[in-house]
Amino acid sequence: MDRCFLLATHVGLTAQALEMQPVAGTVAGTLGPGDRVVWTGWRFGLPLVHEGLVTRYERPAFFQDTMARGRFRKYQHDHQFTEIDGHTLVVERLRFSMPFGPLGRQLGKRLVVPAVTKLLRRRVELLRQVAESYEWRRYLDEENIERSMEMEPAQTTSNA
Repeated sequence: MDRCFLLATHVGLTAQALEMQPVAGTVAGTLGPGDRVVWTGWRFGLPLVHEGLVTRYERPAFFQDTMARGRFRKYQHDHQFTEIDGHTLVVERLRFSMPFGPLGRQLGKRLVVPAVTKLLRRRVELLRQVAESYEWRRYLDEENIERSMEMEPAQTTSNA
């Protein structure tokens, strides 16, 4: 479970899954309490800047990131990890609202929800692939490797 948690907080692995680049704040390694990351990339043919803050951090079971600056009116993403029979269940809950009133709500339903769902599924699948192989060692430092050696290799189940 701890390995999955740490991989989910890894900036490089997240950048790979989201196809965005960290440009300010914590731009490498794993995120911790209060960390900030400014992401840049392209969505729907438009440039995107998204600044996220780690607003809750309860290793190894839960962390939350909240948008400080970006395209959404509000954005909060919960990452929950539960161990079940030697497997790690990853549950991701995303709450967001769009600007622009009724037009924003329609764009959210028709464009943003499907796109974000696809991104989250891709992210959780990448997390599963890395955690269940020995590839996880590329992302975690020595201190985290020692702690994760207890569960070798991890088994994950997702509910994105």
